[in-house]
Amino acid sequence: MTDTLPISEAFLSLQGEGKLTGVPSWFIRLSGCNLRCSWCDTPYASWNPEGDKHAIGDIVRAAVNSGARCAVVTGGEPMIFAKLPELCAQLQSAGMHITIETAGTVFMPAPCDLMSISPKLSNSTPRNDPRDPTGAWAKRHEARRLNPEALLQLIDASPDRPLKFVVTSEADLAEIDELLAAIEKTVRLDPADIMLMPEGATTPDPDSVRWVVDLCLARGWRFCHRLHAQLFGDTRGT
Repeated sequence: MTDTLPISEAFLSLQGEGKLTGVPSWFIRLSGCNLRCSWCDTPYASWNPEGDKHAIGDIVRAAVNSGARCAVVTGGEPMIFAKLPELCAQLQSAGMHITIETAGTVFMPAPCDLMSISPKLSNSTPRNDPRDPTGAWAKRHEARRLNPEALLQLIDASPDRPLKFVVTSEADLAEIDELLAAIEKTVRLDPADIMLMPEGATTPDPDSVRWVVDLCLARGWRFCHRLHAQLFGDTRGT
């Protein structure tokens, strides 16, 4: 039987977040997630997964035919799919630079050049969310959103592994510091690999994120904006 993966969308665009912001990339969005972030900007790959199964060979051919040198495997949560290593191995064999975007809650040894890890803070938990009337997903999400063992495995296995935090207020800093302190008991992190990204699907007002800018300047961290939102708005396929 042909190996397949569920794809919600695949498209050519500029990388809008992280270390390769602005780089032309072919995006492969796997459909399905083990979390339900309240502010998720791709609910069609998490809250209500959409899409069809595609043969891995066809996925790779589309990536190569796009003309991009970089492939971004994202979601949803790529790490929950058993065939992810096969997809990445074939993309690698095709000569593409591979980024995996993950929340860091599940570890799977999948080949890549850049492991973009976005640990979820408590601001992501869908409390009193109308999409979760019983609160079942809020409990599930809160229990799953941090997995220190998987996070350390991903960091250890990936030479290039920035940590990107979605922040909503200065109150988030205490959680970030606590998590970084726990990680640095095992591995030393480069401050330049710590990224703060203000939550929101639109370009924020400069005054509203000044605290993030000041914090990045003081700590030597990176400010991470959403270039794709600035260029294309909050639309699919961008």
